[in-house]
Amino acid sequence: MAKFRDRTEDFKDAVQRVALSLDYNESKMAAILASFIMHKPQQRSPFTKAALKTLESIGALEQFLLKHRKDYVDLHRTTEQERDSIEHEVTVFIKACQEQIDVLKTSINDEEVTAKGWLGIRSDKSNADTIAHKHGVILILSERLHSVTSKFDQMRAIRFQDTINRATPRRKLKTLSSSNSMEISNAKKLEPRITNTSEVREFDEVQPEPIRVQEQLLDDETRALQVELTSLLDAVQETETKMVEMSALNHLMSTHVLQQAKQIELLYEQAVEATTNVELGNKELSQAIQRNSSSRTFLLLFLFVLTFSILFLDWYS
Repeated sequence: MAKFRDRTEDFKDAVQRVALSLDYNESKMAAILASFIMHKPQQRSPFTKAALKTLESIGALEQFLLKHRKDYVDLHRTTEQERDSIEHEVTVFIKACQEQIDVLKTSINDEEVTAKGWLGIRSDKSNADTIAHKHGVILILSERLHSVTSKFDQMRAIRFQDTINRATPRRKLKTLSSSNSMEISNAKKLEPRITNTSEVREFDEVQPEPIRVQEQLLDDETRALQVELTSLLDAVQETETKMVEMSALNHLMSTHVLQQAKQIELLYEQAVEATTNVELGNKELSQAIQRNSSSRTFLLLFLFVLTFSILFLDWYS
């Protein structure tokens, strides 16, 4: 076998001469060679940028929950106002992420409307695949947001249970205090009946005023304690009601998010099925066009042969 000469260096010299003739200096040529090695990153679409921003927001929300979990769950670390502030920030975070996902859904719906051609049929297969991919991205974002909201639901359930546990001893304390006050009053009523009448009279004659003052002070303290316990019980009951309402609303929102995720998954499956149907329809149309062209050719050939046969028979006769 004959050996071939290596002309690589000659090719490089020829390319360099042509580049110098076209006013390309050394820096431009080095930049062109570097572009062949290090490709520039492709420009991301607005949808991709918005989806990445939403994913970053959900990740920031998850990190915020992990950071403030102990502060929110442990009742001895923070106050009720601080826990309410944490809950408000998390709620705002969740609403913002959900709004971003809704914006992405709206953009996909608008793109689907504009991508439909005549009779509502998509003409571009790549565009249909892109829309199906975007539906999958929204499904992933919705599932990620739902997982984060479920973690927050668990934290709120722990707080709600702790609030109930704190309210139960106060109710028991109120019951015990009322029973003790009744026992003390009954004992005071029974003491004059058990003691001797003469001793009671002497005791009343010697110190009538201090005993009455002490009884009055005890009654006032008991009433004040009952009022305070009643106000605390009302505050706890109001907090319990608010926590139940907030938990119900959050559970409802999580349910809606999960339903939307299922709807998005269904839309994704329908988009994939529609893409397959469009491909089959395009194949059928191409086959119908081929059959139509072949039938026209056969008909023209048949008419030409028939005309020629008639002319030949007329000439022959």
